[in-house]
Parts: sequence; structure tokens; C-alpha cells
Amino acid sequence: MRKISADYIYPISEAPIKEGVLVLDDEGRILEIGQRADYPDEEIEIHEGILVPGFINAHCHLELSHMLGKVETGTGLIDFIKQVVSRRNAPETEIAEAIAWAEDQMIANGIVAVGDITNVPDTFAQKAKGRLRYYSFVECFDFLQTANAEAEFEKYKAVYDALPLAEGSKKVMVPHAPYSVSPQLFERINAANQGEAHTVSIHNQETPPEQELFLTGTGGFVDFYGQFGFSLDQFQPNGRTAIHYALSQMDPEQRTLFVHNTLTSEQDIAFAKSWGKSVYWASCPNANLYIENRLPNYQAFLKKGAKVCLGTDSLTSNWSLSILEEIKTIRRYQSYVPFETLLQWATLNGAEALGFEEELGSFAPGKKPGVNLLSVAPGQNYGDASTAVQKLA
Repeated sequence: MRKISADYIYPISEAPIKEGVLVLDDEGRILEIGQRADYPDEEIEIHEGILVPGFINAHCHLELSHMLGKVETGTGLIDFIKQVVSRRNAPETEIAEAIAWAEDQMIANGIVAVGDITNVPDTFAQKAKGRLRYYSFVECFDFLQTANAEAEFEKYKAVYDALPLAEGSKKVMVPHAPYSVSPQLFERINAANQGEAHTVSIHNQETPPEQELFLTGTGGFVDFYGQFGFSLDQFQPNGRTAIHYALSQMDPEQRTLFVHNTLTSEQDIAFAKSWGKSVYWASCPNANLYIENRLPNYQAFLKKGAKVCLGTDSLTSNWSLSILEEIKTIRRYQSYVPFETLLQWATLNGAEALGFEEELGSFAPGKKPGVNLLSVAPGQNYGDASTAVQKLA
């Protein structure tokens, strides 16, 4: 049994507790939450800083960890994709070692669960060790080529079927993005997920050419697909932003996790909230800067009461896999977002988005959410550059 205390405990689901104490069993499960006066001083581990639950990385591509530093920054999404496609191949041992190293980094950075995009089996062996909880999103795409929908679905279904699950982890078939999934492929994905409660992830509104494709049928994706021999002659733009196409094809009964949302507007958020019973928005601010040199307008999400969570994307599009660094980036560029709000984005919202909230995301008796200590240099604020994280449990 451990009794851990700090200047404040942030349960997330309740107000902060000054000089609170977490009482944990030997497995890290919370037995009770009290205050220092409730326990003998010699029984308490006292730290300077604040205690917060383990972080949830709602969006990652662990299988791309070997590409750290291999893709240029600031090129825009289409050129970024070209670089990933041309530089992705590497020896199996190099890929496996990078995946193991990246997982080590996430654990050291206080991450306890990951929503992870899975296109190939490269992460299977590492995930089977059960060191983190994973929600593996087996991502399908056919580049809007209806003739290829069935073959592409079966290809990714084979990946899904082969994916082993460690205790507490989950898997699901999901669409890649509005610009890359035909109605026929959406239909196959929906049918595969029918009858069970899932979180369905989809990349959303990352770049201006994505919006242009659905508004006017023109733009960079037309040329991009042409370079691969894919014609969009049969594609009919709907004259609305990209998310409207996705919503018209997806199941509103499932939890839905929209990822990146760099160009998402208040109107888009409101429409999505009216469409589905459980809509979440994963933001990966460092990846947005790495790829597009821009961030979402977080004010729009605050105004609409949107359920935002945080992700890191991959080491192809980021400098580290750290949810704390994502918090720092938002604080640096859009500091009107309250620190307490960012903590909820980094913990409970992510746990809810992935369906892990019964165990993770907040401090409450019976939960095993992990315990992180956040500390700052004298005179600094939490969430600013000096903030450091230490995993305590």
C-alpha cells in the first residue's frame, strides 16, 4: 500500500484537493482519497507539484516510429503523405526496435493508454506485452475507388483478424479519412462493426485541399490521386465541408473520434454534435504544426462545449510522444484555454473517447488510472515550458 500526496491532487472529475492523499493498493488501484491530516506523516510520500491521472494518447501511429526525423516539416499534408509512402520501408529489426523505444517513451511520459492507428502487423508483438492499453484502429482506405473497395476491405480485415489483444485492449475497423474512403468501403466498415459498441476513428479536415475536394471537386487531391493512376471522374462534390461527407456515411450510434480537425469550424462542430450521440475530437497540435504550420481554432471547440482529447500522431510528424508537450504547445499559442481544461482533455476525455473511463482518466476509488506528478520551476505556471512529468504509479 502507498499513500501519495502533493501540493494539490487533480481528480479531474472533481475540484482540486489541496494537500490531498491518494491511497493505492500494491497494484496501483485507488482505495481512497483523503487529506494529509487523515494519516500519520511517516506513512505519506510527499511531493512538490500536482498529482494528475495517467495521460491518454487518443491518436498515435506507433508503427511509424522508425521514421523520426525522416520527413520534412511544413510541407502540407499531401507532400507529407508522399514522403511517408516513399520513405516508410525499413528493415524489420529497425522497425521493431523503434516501436519498442517509442512505447518506452510514452510510458516514461506518463501515458497509460493509446488510440493507435494500425495498417500493418508491425506493432503486434509489442502490443501483446500488455504494457499499455491500446485501442487499435485498423484503418481502411481505397482512394475513393469504388471498384477497389471490397479488395481493400478484405486486406485490412486480415490485419484486424490477426491482431492479438492483451488484457484491457480493444480493436476495431475504421475509415482513414473523408478524402480516401468510398461509400462502398464505408458500408463494409459499418457492417463489420454493427451489433457492438465501438469507437470509430477518422482523420478529419486536416488541410485546405481536403475541403476543396468536397466543396468544388478540385484541388491538390485530384492531382495527387492522378499520380497513382486513380481517376476522380466519378466523384461528385457535395458542396459542403469534408466532415459532412464523413457523417453521411458513418454510424451515429457509435462513439466517433474525429482526428486533427485543423480546419473544423463552429458550424461543423454543431452539426456533428446534432448528428451523433457520442462525438469526440482528438487534437494533435504538434503534428498540426509539423505538417501544416497551423493549429485548430480551439475557441470554436470551447464555445460549442466539444469533447476534445489529445494525441501525439506519430514520430513521423512529431518530435516526441508526450501528451504534456501537446499541452505546452496549446498553452504557448492559444493560452486562453484554461490549464484545468487541458488536463481534462489529456485524461478523462481521452479515456471516455476510447471507452476506458471505468478504469482510467480520473482519480476515484476503485480506478487504476496511473499517477503522474507535474512539477514546475519556481515562479513558473503549470503547462508552461518548465513543466515536467514524473510517472509515480
